[in-house]
Amino acid sequence: MKSILITGAGGFIGGFLVEEALKRGYDTWAAVRSTTSRKYLQDERIHFIELDYEDQDRLEETLRDHMGEWGRWDYIVHNLGVTKSTNYLDFERVNYGYLRTLVDALRETNMTPDVFLMMSSLSVMGPGDEKSYKPFTSSDIPMPNTFYGVSKLKAEAYLQSLGDFPYTIFRCTGVYGPRERDYYLMIKSIKRGFDFSVGFDKQMLTFIYVKDLATAVMNALEKGPLRKAYFISENQAYTQQEFRKIVCEELGKKHVIPVTCPLWVVKKVCGVAEWFGKVTLKASTLNRDKYKILKQRNWLCDTSDARNDFDFNPQYPLREGIREAIAWYREAGWL
Repeated sequence: MKSILITGAGGFIGGFLVEEALKRGYDTWAAVRSTTSRKYLQDERIHFIELDYEDQDRLEETLRDHMGEWGRWDYIVHNLGVTKSTNYLDFERVNYGYLRTLVDALRETNMTPDVFLMMSSLSVMGPGDEKSYKPFTSSDIPMPNTFYGVSKLKAEAYLQSLGDFPYTIFRCTGVYGPRERDYYLMIKSIKRGFDFSVGFDKQMLTFIYVKDLATAVMNALEKGPLRKAYFISENQAYTQQEFRKIVCEELGKKHVIPVTCPLWVVKKVCGVAEWFGKVTLKASTLNRDKYKILKQRNWLCDTSDARNDFDFNPQYPLREGIREAIAWYREAGWL
């Protein structure tokens, strides 16, 4: 039986990765903190382990203890990361620093897995072509313009600098599905009769349903270390209007007022939200870093490498994914 460690297992994506690993019969380990919610990690087959990424010596001790009792993991999915924070230094500390600490500890304790898959982000690429809307390709040079994107790119670069390390990198576009909260807020707003979009220039959005992502992760792991970075997205882009139309139809909502916010307004709102978040010590979804992501017009990316190398083939077009997500939100009482 193959064994797998999933970091960030208590998060939205992490829970679905754990479910897919169990479905495939892996001996599944979920890396969590003592404060991590285990609401969606109830399967009795899950093993839990607490890893201290702040202290490499302690982390190495934990890994050696695990090695002595259980052996090494065949696969590791590093899904741990920060997407919003009251302090931009947290992006560097967690998204880059924690990855480096974990990788160094694995190498030091002879616990390097057969494949180490890092969950990165399409944000490492930066704004891209916003005139002809050319998709990002594997030959494009990443030019991130956010603290988040820079921290993810630094983590990628560290893996790539290790000539003998068996890595695979996923640069995911917007991930949605049951239990996700950011797209949920958009769906909730549409249900209430308002759809907010940012900027007046054309914007092309891409998505990946969380179950398609989990399937792609496991398929890539089973192909072996690919030592490449892959764009992960449904093979179609949508305008905000198309997204709204799909959500309206799946909600059974006939009348929605579209509200387009000028970029200068959004920038000010993000600045105020960030200030308020720092005052209250609660990270805000809207901040100056997020503004740069919201204003980006082109989220198209070429997924042909993923299709060729591990048969990446998303099964959920946006409509089907939204339908399933809305059904879950309703059952859970979120809508």
